[in-house]
Amino acid sequence: MFEDILSPVPASLIDALRNEEAETIGNWLQVHDEIDGFPDWRACQLCIIGVCEGRGGIGEADQSETANSIRHQLYRLFPGDWSLKVADVGNLYAGEGLEDTYAALREMLSELLKEGVIPIVLGGSQDITYPMYRAYGVLDQTVNIAAVDNRFDLGRQNEGQIDEWNYLSYIVLQKPYRLFNFANIGYQTYLVNQEERELMEKMHFDLLRLGELRANMSLCEPLFRDSDLVSIDMSSLRASVAIDVAHPGPNGFNEEEICALARYAGISDKVSSFGIFGLKSAVTEQTNITAMLAAQVVWYFLEGVSARKGDYPVSSTKSYDRFAVLINDGEEELVFYRSPLSGRWWMEVPLHSIDSLSKTRSVLVPCTQADYDQACTNEVPDRWWRAYQKGM
Repeated sequence: MFEDILSPVPASLIDALRNEEAETIGNWLQVHDEIDGFPDWRACQLCIIGVCEGRGGIGEADQSETANSIRHQLYRLFPGDWSLKVADVGNLYAGEGLEDTYAALREMLSELLKEGVIPIVLGGSQDITYPMYRAYGVLDQTVNIAAVDNRFDLGRQNEGQIDEWNYLSYIVLQKPYRLFNFANIGYQTYLVNQEERELMEKMHFDLLRLGELRANMSLCEPLFRDSDLVSIDMSSLRASVAIDVAHPGPNGFNEEEICALARYAGISDKVSSFGIFGLKSAVTEQTNITAMLAAQVVWYFLEGVSARKGDYPVSSTKSYDRFAVLINDGEEELVFYRSPLSGRWWMEVPLHSIDSLSKTRSVLVPCTQADYDQACTNEVPDRWWRAYQKGM
């Protein structure tokens, strides 16, 4: 089925590998090309997919032909000490309408997710996050999304047309409802409608302002650790670092920070899909530094995946260090767990069951040692309250 909706990686990119060292990523990947045909993606842990679609973009910047620019730079890098199998299956053809592209991508990603293969989606505008989210319907589960973005993308629905600045409203409002949590990482206050911010807070979503995060990059780690889908808008970078983005601005993340965010996403045992969006198609020889940086973002995501500890406590916490903290003069107990393998923390949050308010169940929410330390001072961490209120 995939062969019908995906074009091979261009021969020009394959030919360029002849001038590169044999150990580069382009020679290390399993690549869908015209000579060798389609790779065995089921035998791989990750799968790179280009999306040639830009009709959901805002403004005049064409974002439809960026995947190959990223590939050109990615193929020239060297892999780390990775025991990973990765396939590049080529570019998804644009459909007759935007919805056709969404449908094709959703069906393809559904197959990858069912097989436990992590898709890395390159190219297009950030509205492509919507079909990525819808692909999780095949797993019949709630979905947590983390978006690295300088705005919330909760704009008004424009005559039924999804775009890169309103896709989140479609995720939140359209049935079937599968979104459990949304985390915005790096928003810039002056680009955000305050009514939207109040709405995001009422939905108990996690919001990390750019300045707050730059002061302490580790604040994003628990958010990525609890996310299924990670979407990066390259317009969240400052223009002095990345000029060839759809919406350049003077402030944003720098090159080291965006790569650190990608590595945090990769390390998360829960993240099962990853996308990079928002590059301009017209990349010149002088300004291809943005595509080069996007390729390095992919590299750091792969580096993170290769370093996964596999210690997300899905079924049992018996091997974890347990810490019980009494608050409110001993009337309530907050329970924390620490992984002896990675040193990462989780906290137990009681959630009311759907069928009976008299029964409760508990879920483990990723947190930090700072949350535990705050509980030890007789204060309930904000992260605990948000998780509790979402599950009421």
